[in-house]
Amino acid sequence: MSTPLAPALKTQLDQLVANHPVLIFMKGDLNFPACGFSARAVQALKLAGFQNIHAVDVLADNAIREGIKLYSNWPTIPQVYIRGQFIGGSDIVLEMLQSGELQKLNQA
Repeated sequence: MSTPLAPALKTQLDQLVANHPVLIFMKGDLNFPACGFSARAVQALKLAGFQNIHAVDVLADNAIREGIKLYSNWPTIPQVYIRGQFIGGSDIVLEMLQSGELQKLNQA
């Protein structure tokens, strides 16, 4: 049985998602991703034309690193949110880029 998400952490994550139209929870930062999956997700967002991407380095805060998995019910990092909606991880974001769906989200 998994540990429930602490209320203060849920509030912090809610605020991050609400306050940043394009948000990625990743390993490292936008300029220096610390894993290939995070790098590919950032690249896909940039290729789709997204600007003002806000990144949260999960390696800097273990509570966020573990908490975001509970928050989204998604087991892996990176995690991408666009306008408050959980999009998915690296593979999903890349598939959406290739199909044109990601670009459409940027125009919405």
